Amino acid sequence: MHQPKAMQRIIDVYFRDPARTEAVKAGTQVLIQDGYNDKLYWVKKGELSGYLKNEADVTAKVFRVEQGMFFGVHSFFAQTLMASTTVVAEKDSEIAWIDLKTQAVEPEIYGSLAEQFMPVMVHELAQRQMMTGLQAIEKEKALQKLYAAEQMTTLGQLAAGIAHELNNAVGVLSSKTEGLQEGICRFLEENKPEVSPFLDLGICDGQAVTSAQARKRAKQLQQDLGLERDQARQLARAVPDGEVPKYWLDNLDEALQYWDIGRDLHDMKLASKHAASIVRSVKQLGGTDNARQPDVDVNDTIHKSLALLQSNLRRVNVVLRPAVLPTMTASTTELVQVWVNIIKNACDAMEDTPEPQIEIITRHSKNRLLITISNNGPMIDEATRRKVFQPNFTTKKGGLSFGLGLGLSIVQRIVNSYGGTIALKSDPEKTKFRIKLPIA
Repeated sequence: MHQPKAMQRIIDVYFRDPARTEAVKAGTQVLIQDGYNDKLYWVKKGELSGYLKNEADVTAKVFRVEQGMFFGVHSFFAQTLMASTTVVAEKDSEIAWIDLKTQAVEPEIYGSLAEQFMPVMVHELAQRQMMTGLQAIEKEKALQKLYAAEQMTTLGQLAAGIAHELNNAVGVLSSKTEGLQEGICRFLEENKPEVSPFLDLGICDGQAVTSAQARKRAKQLQQDLGLERDQARQLARAVPDGEVPKYWLDNLDEALQYWDIGRDLHDMKLASKHAASIVRSVKQLGGTDNARQPDVDVNDTIHKSLALLQSNLRRVNVVLRPAVLPTMTASTTELVQVWVNIIKNACDAMEDTPEPQIEIITRHSKNRLLITISNNGPMIDEATRRKVFQPNFTTKKGGLSFGLGLGLSIVQRIVNSYGGTIALKSDPEKTKFRIKLPIA
């Protein structure tokens, strides 16, 4: 550690005597709060921490000293001769000291011992001010998290009401779409039966290919059939493979027009069902009733979680391998929270992964349900793996991400409350969460 010139002289002159140097093992109490101390210590190597206990016997770590730092400053210079904290070696360390018997070296040049040690006192004061500032910042961060958690609690309470209103609107859209489809089909069967096959195909199958696949087939159709580009693209969506039947080409524009109407009706029905599923999941997640009910299907709670996270999963390939599982007594809300947290974290981790994939496997073994959720994102290093279940630990920048705000600590708490376990493994190819839940 680089030291200013005055500080370096103090260390060289006063703290290099082997007779006043001691090795201390990890766990050794060097000072005891309110105990006698007439020494000023300098840490030659290692690390020590100071702990303060209040009248209610609550102990908190108040400072940390490592190589090149001092402790015992207050009791030595204020001459209280009483340690204000208990100082414990966190790891094997080596410390040097001076005591009240130590004489000033070259006082005619550098002044008395107190004058010579003025840089130490100023340095220590600056360190304490810095520590106070950092503690204030940590306190503010904790308050911000508290405020965010409070906001999410309020949103959770509102979610059920909002979901109810949305459910009414989605229900109207769904029923009106069904009615519109029946009316159009009936009208065409009576007045234009020749176009019904195109409409029916659109309603039944919709668009079964991606835009990229449609563009590729459209180029081939343009060449083979001499079609205009727009016609070829629309036909590629309607007839994605194989030979194009002759009845399509007899009046292609009309055929495509009615297929397009059918495709839109198909998409409207699909979207209304999807919206209804999401609304149910939000209502479930926003509920405040965590009462555990019998006959809960874990696979169903996973589906609810995936519905909630559709926007996050747009670019992710989700591979779901569910087994037939016995039901269990559980809170659907709690299980949805578990899966949402794990899957959302995986999505965030795979932000820069070229072909992101999440694999979810469920199976039943003896009296336990085994749920494995893995992703092909970057490996989680060992130091991070040890901390991921700690409250308030996050690798995300900018604070809370998804609404729950409690991260994997709540996941572990919920899993443990069922008598289950959760484990994390990570290597360069795959990061895997393995959850075991007892059925009984």
